[in-house]
Amino acid sequence: MSHAKLVRDKIPEIVRERGAEPVTRIAGADEYRGLLRDKLVEEVDEFLDSEDPHELADVLEVLLALAIDLGVDRDQLEKLRMAKVAERGGFSRRIVWSGNTPADG
Repeated sequence: MSHAKLVRDKIPEIVRERGAEPVTRIAGADEYRGLLRDKLVEEVDEFLDSEDPHELADVLEVLLALAIDLGVDRDQLEKLRMAKVAERGGFSRRIVWSGNTPADG
């Protein structure tokens, strides 16, 4: 194996069904978050390359796993998101900021 990476829970079963024997191990608690962060970058890159909604779903899955690892469940994460929307807004209005004009003095 060239390098270790985090995979979805059913991947070893899928590999076995295809006739190969996967080489796997369980990540330790400290390693897990780093692997999730690496996976997030991988999935975001795949989405940016393809704009495939399936890849976006993968990004969401990794984000939820990261949240749980941080002790935040899906409902808490949604509450945090909604609080941020209430305070600062979302992105639906497509506003692009280019800086500020100097204040009159």
